[in-house]
Amino acid sequence: MTPPDCAWHLADLEAVPANGVTVMSTFACGGGSSMGYKRAGCTIVAANDIDPEMAWHYQHNLHPPRYYLCPIRDLLTADLPPELFALDILDGSPPCSTFSMAGSREKAWGKEKHFREGQAKQVLSDLFFDYLDLVERLKPKVAIAENVKGMLIGNAKGYTKLVMARFREIGYRPQLFLVNAADCGVPQRRERVFFCALRNDIERPLLKLAPTHRWISAGEATRDVQELTEVEIDDTKNTPLQVKYWKLTKPGSNFEYAVKSVTGKSSWFNNVRMHKDHPSFTLSSQQHKYHHWERPRFFTFREWKRLGSFPDDYYAKTDKIGKYMIGMSVPPKMTEQVARAVIDQWLLPCPA
Repeated sequence: MTPPDCAWHLADLEAVPANGVTVMSTFACGGGSSMGYKRAGCTIVAANDIDPEMAWHYQHNLHPPRYYLCPIRDLLTADLPPELFALDILDGSPPCSTFSMAGSREKAWGKEKHFREGQAKQVLSDLFFDYLDLVERLKPKVAIAENVKGMLIGNAKGYTKLVMARFREIGYRPQLFLVNAADCGVPQRRERVFFCALRNDIERPLLKLAPTHRWISAGEATRDVQELTEVEIDDTKNTPLQVKYWKLTKPGSNFEYAVKSVTGKSSWFNNVRMHKDHPSFTLSSQQHKYHHWERPRFFTFREWKRLGSFPDDYYAKTDKIGKYMIGMSVPPKMTEQVARAVIDQWLLPCPA
């Protein structure tokens, strides 16, 4: 079967004409954002993350010239090369669980914790300001930071105002955008906030960012990877209880109604049965809560890559790690659309 138009490979990046725009990616995870910048013609000159597992996968797949495996705060005093003080874009996606609608939100603010096993403890709600401190030190032409929609809701709106104020304090004009990945050519409904900030000494009009790509359904994106190997069949089996609730759940819905009809209690609302003809629900690190529309099973890593707009040949040590990274990453094609708008409207022709 012919692969869908949304399928792509890492080798495709080599054919993208370079535009001279340089990018450093912080909180780089598995490289979702970086691949988006590369798809837009940018050159990744450095990347940073605190997680050794993420760092290994990023370097294995993307081969950056410089990689800093450390807390972002360490970069504030590190001996850095001149190239990083002449960046076009400093990108960052600070961990978002303290603002996510799926997280504990306010209860986690100001508390030191491990974001993931194997990482050093950090105060997650401080990391955005650590990123802004690095913006102040490196002074890129543009700073782009991505985070969850929850930053626009409830008490988090006060935190967002502080972020915007800090951008202005360090000499930038920030704008805030809510973007849906489905509008960017990603077969996934994933709303994310993008802070795009231009340095004050660069005169450019306000950025316009409103992607209008046609929506791609989960079924269309994965149509040629539906035949599972024996290993995939074994790895994606639902439990008997999940099968029971799957049968009682319509495609495009969560399991809450099915569970309540059996137990009388509301739960399992994070378990969803995908719909073939719609973009997928927002992918997360909780990969065993997403169920196929046609058969009671989880999704394979091959399918997960398509739903996250990752390249088909992206390598992960295990499918579990790979799906975790994709659930935590900004989809490459989402970043690509943001990058293209910033490049076209703010950076080309590049200001001095």
